[in-house]
Amino acid sequence: MIAHEIDYHIYGEEMQYVEIELDPQEAVVAEAGSFMMMDEGIAMNTIFGDGSNQNEGFMGKLFSAGKRLLTGESLFMTVFLNQWHGKRKVSFASPYPGKIVPLDLTEFGGKFICQKDAFLCAAKGVTVGIEFSRKLGRGLFGGEGFIMQKLEGDGLAFVHAGGTLARKELQAGEVLKVDTGCIVGFSPTVDYDIEFIGGIKNTIFGGEGLFYATLRGPGVAYIQSLPFSRLAGRIYASAPQGGGQQRGEGSILGGLGNLLDGDNRF
Repeated sequence: MIAHEIDYHIYGEEMQYVEIELDPQEAVVAEAGSFMMMDEGIAMNTIFGDGSNQNEGFMGKLFSAGKRLLTGESLFMTVFLNQWHGKRKVSFASPYPGKIVPLDLTEFGGKFICQKDAFLCAAKGVTVGIEFSRKLGRGLFGGEGFIMQKLEGDGLAFVHAGGTLARKELQAGEVLKVDTGCIVGFSPTVDYDIEFIGGIKNTIFGGEGLFYATLRGPGVAYIQSLPFSRLAGRIYASAPQGGGQQRGEGSILGGLGNLLDGDNRF
């Protein structure tokens, strides 16, 4: 194996964290901001990119970091290396309510494609790169642009899904239609495309966007019930508007409702 062999345990239900056990000189690479806690004896080092080009000089490091910029991620990642003489543990937490998904990349032919903000951490040696879409419609209307992340290697990687997770095993030719934001990731054998919903009433009044994704088997796909964009949109819609004024939840009265409540501020 090229990637380090790591052991892990996932704790929690709605707000999970993954605890990774490292043997001496084993390491794990993680997104900045996902760190939770670690034992004494683990050294933390910030690097360009995912560390896969560390032996290729400055240009190799720069290229690795540049790939991450294209996916909207930070230039830097963090490596946690066990420098102790025995086993040590380090933990990484979910960024919002959902599930942490362990992926053994050998089960997916050494490659897994995921949404650009799904990656949490991986064994040192796993490459975090970019996956370009060759289809114009997918790039323009897919919600994630032309680019998704790809995880490559022969080790363990961990991705995060919002809300409840669904694992779908698609047979050859089987099609699953999904909201574009609800896709966590899929194996490289799955064909991913974008379709127009169609119908004037669906387009104007449907409230579900103009496009959905189609996943065609064979392969495995992971679907999330709560994309972060949907969660953020609901929080923003419920936030105080201008000067701390609150919007009534579910109210159909609007400003008139504020008058009835004794609040005459519009």
